[in-house]
Amino acid sequence: ILLVILGFFILFHAVVFYHYILIRNHMGNLLKVLTCTELDQGPNFFLDFENAQPTDCEREVWNQVNAVLQESESILSGLQAYKGAGQEIRDAIQNPNDMLLQERAWNSVCPLVIRLKKFYAFSLKLEEALKSLLESLTCPPYTPTQHLEREQALAKQFAEILHFTLRFDELKMRIPAIQNDFSYYRRTISRNRLNNMNLDIENEVNNEMANRMSLFYAEATPMLKTLSTATTNFVTENKTLPLENTTDCLSTMASVCKVMLETPEYTSRFNSEDTLLFCMRVMVGVIILYDHVHPNGAFNKSSKIDMKGCIKVLKDQPADNVEGLLNALKFTTKHLNDESTPKNIRTMLQ
Repeated sequence: ILLVILGFFILFHAVVFYHYILIRNHMGNLLKVLTCTELDQGPNFFLDFENAQPTDCEREVWNQVNAVLQESESILSGLQAYKGAGQEIRDAIQNPNDMLLQERAWNSVCPLVIRLKKFYAFSLKLEEALKSLLESLTCPPYTPTQHLEREQALAKQFAEILHFTLRFDELKMRIPAIQNDFSYYRRTISRNRLNNMNLDIENEVNNEMANRMSLFYAEATPMLKTLSTATTNFVTENKTLPLENTTDCLSTMASVCKVMLETPEYTSRFNSEDTLLFCMRVMVGVIILYDHVHPNGAFNKSSKIDMKGCIKVLKDQPADNVEGLLNALKFTTKHLNDESTPKNIRTMLQ
């Protein structure tokens, strides 16, 4: 009787432990292997972008990156509220001898230039954060898949950087006033037309800083350009690290997002519709980075990214959500117009 009771006791605790593991894996894991593809291209995953907490091993890098990401919403709010000084600039240009209008335009532009400098400075912080994450997610001896499983919170931060980047660039492209304001600032400074007006701003945005900012804002998608260059530099600077460590990390993320988006069972787990758009932006972001880093790009038949599937899953979403993302694939990738790109891929993006 005692043996029977002991047996039931052990069985009961085994069942309880099994269910605990199931619940913990479902709720806590950023990345969990679920199935294998029919094409034997490797595992598909579910990425829980709404959860994931750093382990002790991730904590140091996570804290560094988190300090940067905490600024991201205020950066986006500042960009969204950017109205420009178009009218003041037009009035000053049309009335070059009216010093009151010149001063008014200058006083309108100066705080905007300070704000633009803040955005630019944040891009440099984001670049360093991305490099720290790439170092953690690509270093031997683990494979990219093992890294994503072991360092789930860092993978989530990587996704958050891409999400922010696509949002920033989508907003920036709708604000032509940015370049107009900055061009006026540079012209005014270079022509010494300020007379006795306040020149304190030159201490913050001197010619050297203005030149760097000008190159940044000349890009249609400046944040994405920053991350693409940072990823390329990361590969170049880490010559002992196999290129595949970086490209496989990016292609795995893209494949994971594609499967999540095209599988109702997975999308039904999202707590918010915002997570759907988040997932789309992350997928497009890693595709663009892969295309810049891999010698053959993302569109080649040898690519580890199913571009046809990724584009299809984007086009299956509401048009309002995907127009900017499809444009990003068309205009910010490096290899789309290569001869090796299949014609059906080009047709899908037309």
